[in-house]
Amino acid sequence: MNKINFMFAIHNHQPVGNFGHVFEEVFKACYQPYFEVLKGFPKIKTAAHFSGPLLEWLKQHRPDYLKMLKDMVSAGRLEILSGGFYEPLLSTLPEEDAIGQIVLMNQFIEEEFGQAPRGLWLAERIWNPDLPRIIAKAGIQYTIVDDTHFYYSGLEENQMQGYYITERLGHPLFLFPISKQLRYGIPFKMPEETLSVLRQAKDEKGFTGVTYADDGEKFGSWPDTYDWVYKEKWLEKFFSALSDNADWLETVTFSEYIDRHSPSGRIYLPMASYDEMMEWSLPTNAARKFKWLKEELEGKDVAQERYKLFLRGGQWDNFLTKYEESNLLHKKMLYVSRKVKTLSPEDQESSGALRELFQGQCNCAQWHGLFGGLYLNYLRHALYQHLLAAQSAVDDKNGLEFSVETLDYNLNGKAEVLVSNPEMYACLAPAYGGALMEIDYRPAFFNLSNVLRRREEIYHKTIQDAAHSDDGGEGQPQSIHDRVKFKEQDLQSKIFFDRWDRYSFLDHFLGPDTTLENFKQSRFEEQGDFVDQVYEKKSHGIPEAGEDYSLTLKRTGTVSQQGSAHPVIVEKRFTFSRATARIQAHYRIVNPGEIPVSLWWGVEFNFTLLAGDAADRFYTCPGHSLESARLISEGALDGVASFGMQDDWHKFKLSMVFSPSVSLWRFPVETISQSEDGFERTYQGSCLLANRKERLLPGQSVEHIFTLEISPTA
Repeated sequence: MNKINFMFAIHNHQPVGNFGHVFEEVFKACYQPYFEVLKGFPKIKTAAHFSGPLLEWLKQHRPDYLKMLKDMVSAGRLEILSGGFYEPLLSTLPEEDAIGQIVLMNQFIEEEFGQAPRGLWLAERIWNPDLPRIIAKAGIQYTIVDDTHFYYSGLEENQMQGYYITERLGHPLFLFPISKQLRYGIPFKMPEETLSVLRQAKDEKGFTGVTYADDGEKFGSWPDTYDWVYKEKWLEKFFSALSDNADWLETVTFSEYIDRHSPSGRIYLPMASYDEMMEWSLPTNAARKFKWLKEELEGKDVAQERYKLFLRGGQWDNFLTKYEESNLLHKKMLYVSRKVKTLSPEDQESSGALRELFQGQCNCAQWHGLFGGLYLNYLRHALYQHLLAAQSAVDDKNGLEFSVETLDYNLNGKAEVLVSNPEMYACLAPAYGGALMEIDYRPAFFNLSNVLRRREEIYHKTIQDAAHSDDGGEGQPQSIHDRVKFKEQDLQSKIFFDRWDRYSFLDHFLGPDTTLENFKQSRFEEQGDFVDQVYEKKSHGIPEAGEDYSLTLKRTGTVSQQGSAHPVIVEKRFTFSRATARIQAHYRIVNPGEIPVSLWWGVEFNFTLLAGDAADRFYTCPGHSLESARLISEGALDGVASFGMQDDWHKFKLSMVFSPSVSLWRFPVETISQSEDGFERTYQGSCLLANRKERLLPGQSVEHIFTLEISPTA
């Protein structure tokens, strides 16, 4: 009797920068109990992938667990899959880095498990037609992607079996299609339903092999799954069902299946990922229309299965346009990667720059969908921390003390100015309001400008429509794709959308009805056309040895009041210290018009110390008493000559000096986003607005000096 082969794989991953207690909790909730159950079924063969951050944690904290896995590998019961070591999206990396990440994982697997990997887990199953060439160059024979990818190539349901062969410029790669039906059913449906799907695949479709592969965290770590999978023994029942039906069903590893069976055919896949990822990547308006289309088809009782080939979302790269913060992380990575390549291979290794670069390529903080991802500030911070460590290692190795570069850093078609010294990296964007786009404190490898803009997300309507609903149903757990849960009440009243990116030295001219509250909500009248507009580089150049670097930016714009547009010139001269993390901005505001003009001028700053409500992160304001010094606090102060933000955890402080004194508003920038645990509010950073009211006669000007300095705490 012919049997159907069932390839069953799990992907276990914790991102770079996740908290140690999370590794421990998830280990106990699913990584450990999963294999404890599997050990009791010696005839079942499976595959597993562990990402590099998790493998490093296991090696340090749970070496016996790795020994157990090695024993299962030696017994032929478990196949370990390779991948990019620090879980990067291979299609977004320079080729040398992509191959290097895979080779690093291959080496770890050979050393720890005694077996060279033949297969690869493709992070987020994000496919690019050039990947076969890159993956094959790294010595890998096959990978696993969703059946979605195959449908987009024109295949039909009765062809989703076994594996296919593809190639790129003569480099072959085998591809296994993951069954979406099984991915959605396991472990949320009873084992009998999985058996029914497999039986149908064998008897009605004539399949010889079917693949399931998905997150291992579904087996105990996803909400409400631990009790279901282990206490109610779903996993034990599932493995028992597979064992009890061995007369027609056989579990095999992917490599075994390849050795026994020929490819089902040749295929060339388009750029793709799993359905949800492609939908999440769409811009909000497009995502809304896509959702309407799917609902319209459902309303007409039209099976969406019929339109799989044509009904699709965007591609992962859309995230680089949807979120500028994602783009900045990616372009920072490319910039640092180029710097690392200036070192010899030996120096890349010995300096630690290459390992730091690879860690800074982890994908999780670069996008957002069901999980927090990009919205989790500590994950973004971890990537910047590693990228800055790599950048500093290169600069230290090359003996770089001070530099100024003019290049299109974020690849928007406009040049930015990058300034580096032993204490600081800074990036100015003349074409975006002459803003300080990034400031990094090198001793702590800390990007203080890592503040996320508040944007409309398609799920915000869900929050507004069902603010107080909470489905805490009994019995079988819901997939996290179907849950609607709120981690706090009244979130709908805290949803605001920003009009501009959250940079610093953004120049505002405020309407007379502006208040701290409506400025915080981004619902105020902006009278000027300066905030995100182009500033002309009036003068700049590489300074002489020993001199600080100055760059003057200028914009002649307008301030519109009561139907009249008044010309106003804003000129700001930035001076960067050669040796310290110090920037001085000398402002000059000019009325070149023929009538007096009354201006309410404000300069916006956005900085983060990551924790908004921690005792070791706080504001300082000499001469003023703050009702609360926590970064999550808000308020307005008059006559402020100096102000600061202090981080006793990372041991540095940001000091700001204003001459003359200003009124200073402050408030936390908080986003409302979704995660696997529900909708939540997240502190992203702090917004400060230094503002003054000025009346300028024709030809009159006013000058201000703002000084920023980052220094270690005592």
